[in-house]
Amino acid sequence: MWLLLLVGLVALVIFVERALYLHRGQIRSMDFLHGIKNLLQKGRLMEALTLSEETPGPVAAVVKAALRNATADEMAMRFAVQEAALTEIPALERRIGSLAAIAQIVPLLGLLGTLLGMIRTFWLFNQGGNYATPAALTDGLWPALLTAAAGLAIAIPVHLARYFLNGRVKALVHDMEWVASDIMRYLLIDHRPGGAANPGPVPAPRP
Repeated sequence: MWLLLLVGLVALVIFVERALYLHRGQIRSMDFLHGIKNLLQKGRLMEALTLSEETPGPVAAVVKAALRNATADEMAMRFAVQEAALTEIPALERRIGSLAAIAQIVPLLGLLGTLLGMIRTFWLFNQGGNYATPAALTDGLWPALLTAAAGLAIAIPVHLARYFLNGRVKALVHDMEWVASDIMRYLLIDHRPGGAANPGPVPAPRP
């Protein structure tokens, strides 16, 4: 029983840490991208880079990678953006697999406790000879029932927590994909010579 409570506490700590981390990484992507474009239209690339560096989250990291390669060709920019995304995604998914493992192990621990409780019950019956007392029955069955109930009571919210965190991760990945596509299209088409937004070249960022 104590082992189940300890595992449940570990799952709670992981969930709270992951939820706070993903919440910090969630920004208003449209507003952020609109501000970046406004700075680029005014030729203030360094300010756009500074804004993307100071903004937390994977979306800002993808935009920063695109801005650092603003004067590169399409392949180089796309590679830089993909590399930034591949760096951010593992950080988003970190420790969510641990919740999945806990959700699968906890019911098994509850089942183990149930079997041990039943074994104890039969052992007490055997010790009592031909007459089994109610105390012998309750001493074994109570732990068996409690561990089974505790295992299910912990596993259900852990499963829900894992699905919730996976949903948040998918939402962030979707934002990253949308922002990456939009900022690359803007830098490669609208913001270069012949584009609609700014006919002048984008100055190269300082290292």
